[in-house]
Amino acid sequence: MDIEGKMNSLRNYFHGKKVLIAFSGGADSTLLAWVAKEEANEALAVTVDNGVMPSDCVQDAELIAQKIGIKHIVIHENFLEDSAFEINPPNRCYVCKMKMHQKLEKIAKDGQYDEVVDGTNISDLMEDRPGIMVNIEKNVKTPMVKSGITSHDVRTILNQFNIDYNPSTTCLATRIPTGKVITPRKINRISYAENLIKNLTGLDVVRVRDDDGMALIEMKDVDKLIDRGLLHHLDLELKSVGFKRITMDIGSYGDLKDEMVIYKPCKDAKNKIMFETELPYQFNISLTCRELETLGKVKCSREMGIALLEMEGRNITIFAKGKIVARKVRDQEDAQELLLKVLPCLRRQI
Repeated sequence: MDIEGKMNSLRNYFHGKKVLIAFSGGADSTLLAWVAKEEANEALAVTVDNGVMPSDCVQDAELIAQKIGIKHIVIHENFLEDSAFEINPPNRCYVCKMKMHQKLEKIAKDGQYDEVVDGTNISDLMEDRPGIMVNIEKNVKTPMVKSGITSHDVRTILNQFNIDYNPSTTCLATRIPTGKVITPRKINRISYAENLIKNLTGLDVVRVRDDDGMALIEMKDVDKLIDRGLLHHLDLELKSVGFKRITMDIGSYGDLKDEMVIYKPCKDAKNKIMFETELPYQFNISLTCRELETLGKVKCSREMGIALLEMEGRNITIFAKGKIVARKVRDQEDAQELLLKVLPCLRRQI
């Protein structure tokens, strides 16, 4: 389906509904809010300020919602006061998203909204995002997944219609390694460091990882900081707020991955052209098989950790460890279209 077809699907999804949108002001939720404002009977954008967001995130969300013309409210709560979040467990994003959606669920119930929606897109399903499990448990709808919209599609559409969005809305807690306690001091120095570098370089997106006082700077254009005087200034500033050592990742941060599947040569006949991809999380094969039955004929081996799906003459094999292999497909585009249909059916292993 081309972008126009995907957008028609998204518009049809919202038509006539009363919806509450989990709204950060980032690209995904901005696209949802824009379409919902035009198509839904009533739409409310809700931003949860969890106390560990970039300093300008909430203000930007308010401004973007105002430009769209959608009704918007902000809920303030400091998640660092919750020990389950503060200890920074491997499922921290799940804990955070669950807390957020419990609040959104109450607002939706009180306001008699038909449903809560969030900006999860197809590309997100290919990343290690434990928080996506909350969507299933809380029945949070993901219309962009249903419409087959990818991260690349989202930015293409927003740019086409000249719609402003905040390119940096990820929680500052993501800068701290799992298992290392999240403290106000760490959050404050990360925030200071990122804002300083943004001001020095003019870049919109900067990440400063904090690993026990070692700062790792990630940015799309490292050339902006390749100046001895600038680096010396940065070193002094960041050490003054508690960082012990300053380092930089010289790769490009934030590039979108366009290839969802890659070609794997197959020794057999032509009709067995094979493509594969490997996701960074494991699957619950039993639950995945149940979901795949909506697409085609499924054979499931829970013992071997394999699900086999036959769909329109094409075969796809799903391994519990995260690998997905497509066979008997025409080409890479055909394999990718098949993957887009399969991804929403995959269920993570908790």
